[in-house]
Amino acid sequence: MTTDKFRIDSHKYAFHPNHAAVVLKYLDNPTAAATEAYRNQHPLYIEVSPVGACNHRCTFCAVDYIGYKSNFLPLDHYKRSIDSMVGRGTRSIMFAGEGEPMLHPEIGKMVEYTKVNGNIDTSFTTNGVHLNEAFAEEYLKYVSWVKVSFNAGNKDIYSKIHRTKNTDFDKVIKNLKKTVKIKKEQSLDTVLGFQALLLPENRNTINTLCEIAKDIGLDYVVVKPYSQHKLSKTTMYNDIDYSKYLDLEGELLKYNDENFNVVFRINTINNWISQNEERYCKCYATPSSWAYMMADGDVYSCSAYLLDKRFKLGSIVDSTFNEIWTSDARMNHSSYVLNDLDISECRVNCRMDQVNRYLDKIKNEKIPHMNFI
Repeated sequence: MTTDKFRIDSHKYAFHPNHAAVVLKYLDNPTAAATEAYRNQHPLYIEVSPVGACNHRCTFCAVDYIGYKSNFLPLDHYKRSIDSMVGRGTRSIMFAGEGEPMLHPEIGKMVEYTKVNGNIDTSFTTNGVHLNEAFAEEYLKYVSWVKVSFNAGNKDIYSKIHRTKNTDFDKVIKNLKKTVKIKKEQSLDTVLGFQALLLPENRNTINTLCEIAKDIGLDYVVVKPYSQHKLSKTTMYNDIDYSKYLDLEGELLKYNDENFNVVFRINTINNWISQNEERYCKCYATPSSWAYMMADGDVYSCSAYLLDKRFKLGSIVDSTFNEIWTSDARMNHSSYVLNDLDISECRVNCRMDQVNRYLDKIKNEKIPHMNFI
């Protein structure tokens, strides 16, 4: 029985060879035809921030430097961009971002339009406080998975890490119990889980967190390392020695069964410990495999560089997503990333780290007799 059947500690880009082939052809030999195909192929995955504001002020927040602005992504502009994506390669959108996505008053309509009109899978990373029964009743059927950021197994440590009132701890559990009930009543395939950053404060509560998750009826708990954002004002966790936490992986195996998995992100932790000593030299996933849409409508090629003008491609307030993605600005940016970007500037264990490792192996790794498959 696998402990990571959703491949959370890896990547799934290998299951999209047609998308990867277009990227690799452009990287290897940018002929006119290869360049045109690359220009017109949309990213496989997009992160969308419906809201800039957040009801928590987590100690680990990577995007605290943005300032939790009360921006709300306009529904009409969002719909227009979804229309422009149809049939162009985008397969999934995760609602998350620099704020709490469930605070958007029209988040349900966004989800429904994305899935029904765009034929694009949707998911959420949320703190779960506003994951209410009304949303679950009407819109959960359009969602592939919901990952709730829940970073301790008791309410006192939870409230200190999330920097919120400790009653939110019980509220999230109550919301998830109702969501699980609705999932069962509607016979949905939506996957529900917790995600916890492994921090010095919560190390001794992770076992309890897993017990809570199983009691609720969740499908998994993800335990992952903190990754320092280059622009974040938070610096209290950038010297964590994760080699001291490796024994936790074995401790958590006892919770796994056919209905529940604890995904201890050992690959990510090992990469953090080594600080990517054998890292690839170029970022091939940007701007090709993914993109990021901010709550004000600005589109960036990478979430590690929000507000950095080098990585801003345009705004869906002024243009459709397709117009932005197929523009000369995006193609010029692609050239910059391939030829000029120093990835030592980049965040360790960034969102596309595993995808980059995969593309780098295909493009650059040569082994004896590699043609004898």
